[in-house]
Amino acid sequence: MSRPDTDHLLLPDAEADVRPSPQGAAARRALLAHPVVLLVGIVLASLNMRAALASVSPLVSDISQSFGLSSTASSLVTSVPVLFLGLGALVAPWLARRFGSEPVLLFALLLLAVGILVRVAPSPVALYGGGVLVGTAIALLNVLMPGLIKRDFPDKAASMTSVYTGAMIAGATLVAASSVPLEKAFGGSWEASLAVWSLLAVLAAVTWLPQVLIARGRTGHEVRMASARPGTGTGTGSGSGSAAKSVWRSALAWQVTLFMGLQSLWSYVLIAWMPTIFTDHGMSRSTAGVIFAFNNLIQVAGAFAVPLLAGRMRSQRPLIVLVTSLVAAGYAGLMIAPVSGAWLWAGVLGIGQGGAVGLALTMIVLRSGDAQTAARLSGMAQTVGYLLAAVGPLAAGAVHQATGGWTIPIALVLGVCAAALAVGLFAARDRTV
Repeated sequence: MSRPDTDHLLLPDAEADVRPSPQGAAARRALLAHPVVLLVGIVLASLNMRAALASVSPLVSDISQSFGLSSTASSLVTSVPVLFLGLGALVAPWLARRFGSEPVLLFALLLLAVGILVRVAPSPVALYGGGVLVGTAIALLNVLMPGLIKRDFPDKAASMTSVYTGAMIAGATLVAASSVPLEKAFGGSWEASLAVWSLLAVLAAVTWLPQVLIARGRTGHEVRMASARPGTGTGTGSGSGSAAKSVWRSALAWQVTLFMGLQSLWSYVLIAWMPTIFTDHGMSRSTAGVIFAFNNLIQVAGAFAVPLLAGRMRSQRPLIVLVTSLVAAGYAGLMIAPVSGAWLWAGVLGIGQGGAVGLALTMIVLRSGDAQTAARLSGMAQTVGYLLAAVGPLAAGAVHQATGGWTIPIALVLGVCAAALAVGLFAARDRTV
């Protein structure tokens, strides 16, 4: 089945099954009367979507020493938030339909600020508990942001998506480069270095407060479910319930989901361990942090270019080969010459990582026949994908602890690249769920 001509306009929408009431439509018009406030809110919220994760990696050795953690236990510092990226994605659509996107986004930003502060309390339990809150908050932002952009900027969805993804990567780059210098500025306190980023979440929350007040009447007024268009799923039913079941029973949906999960896995291994790989081979922590920030920054190039190319191709198989090959080459470089080629490997990995995540998100749209299917496939891909991705940092840390080096963990990630290539070639076919 060929994809519809309007696929490039689709974005996953947590509120796809909701039709606004007249009161809700009026509130939306009032909200759009203040586009600058809305745009600033989107940018500041997006800056927070990776910052709390990227801030930990350059400091993981100090965190481990502070609590006497093993490599396996240290990996949980990054694995726990990723795990709850998947679990949080389960509840985000229900919360958006029940309360509206603006209040849930405000709640997510406040929850993120609280989670960051809890994470620096002097207790391993708080360290992991704060990670639960951080992961849940970011999951809500991940799920709600594409639908909000689609709803409020339907004619500028592509450009606004570039704005929010660019801001997301910029936030990760900023904190990755700043974590170690901030720790030194605060007298060697990793707690203060992490805690300062709660202010960024609070600032974003403040910009969302007026939007919540404007849109406060948007939900709760004769909201009803919109039925799915016939033929959008692979099952026999035509209602929204059968369409939801058909996504989970679709082989193509699982292929898209597995590619999402495998590319997330290799990215979160790097988020958790890249600076440590460099410092274990003799690089200074500050240099490792700067190279890690460069890796985040260069992802913008891949994340911007690959989706544009994907939208112009009926089959995205050449792009699957490209991004997986780049990531595999970068990981192989980390195995062979981690320090002497560090900048090169960080750049190659960054282009591959950015391209892969952009391609994974684009394929959710391209493989969906309508917005409701895109929303359900997005929920499936993010839930299962992030649950799979959470295994990566934990497994890499455990294998590193068992072997005393990074050769075998990196070799295992190269196996993940091969699996992503295989499943991605199926997901990239010109088909729809």
